Amino acid sequence: MKLLFGISLFTAFSFVQTRVHAQYRISTPAEYHLQGVMETASALLLKPDSTFELYFSYGAMDRQGSGRWTYNDGHITLKSRPKPQTDFALVTSKATEDSSTIVRITSSNSQLLPHFEVMLRSATGENYGKSDAEGVFIGPKSKLASIELFFNFCPERFSTFPIQNADNYFEFRMEPWIAEIFADNIVLKVTVDGLEGQHPLLKGDSFRYTKAR
Repeated sequence: MKLLFGISLFTAFSFVQTRVHAQYRISTPAEYHLQGVMETASALLLKPDSTFELYFSYGAMDRQGSGRWTYNDGHITLKSRPKPQTDFALVTSKATEDSSTIVRITSSNSQLLPHFEVMLRSATGENYGKSDAEGVFIGPKSKLASIELFFNFCPERFSTFPIQNADNYFEFRMEPWIAEIFADNIVLKVTVDGLEGQHPLLKGDSFRYTKAR
């Protein structure tokens, strides 16, 4: 009798748990807003077709991302398309008679040109600086090992280009996806009032997202 009672309780609990997960899964597609992060606004839209859109705003920069989401055992996993290896393309390089190393960055949006940082690495050391209003950085002439490029509005993103020649003029083009958000298996737990877990642009794993009413 006790064994049958125990089995009945286990069966009832499993049934309730299954129904709860099913209800969460059915009601999961919705819009969720990040909570408790100062000066930051972020929203996640989970669509019924298992795709998602992610929005992030901090300071003067608004960023977006997208991909697919899956549900498993009370958790949502976000996965974007593969992230490109670099956020810039080397358009041209050449050796000149100039006594400096010149790095030029081009963009269809001229307002972004002063917001890049450049690191020149060579056997003799490193030289760091920022681009000017025309997207140009000038450093000392030397045999470079690599050039690293950063975009100030996306501090988690940087691109490294190994240099295997004696060129001292380099022109790079900013790629259109430089501000895109890439979610690489971001896991969120489904809760009664929303989601809890990671954010692709923030450090930590306990961020709260409340469901829009």
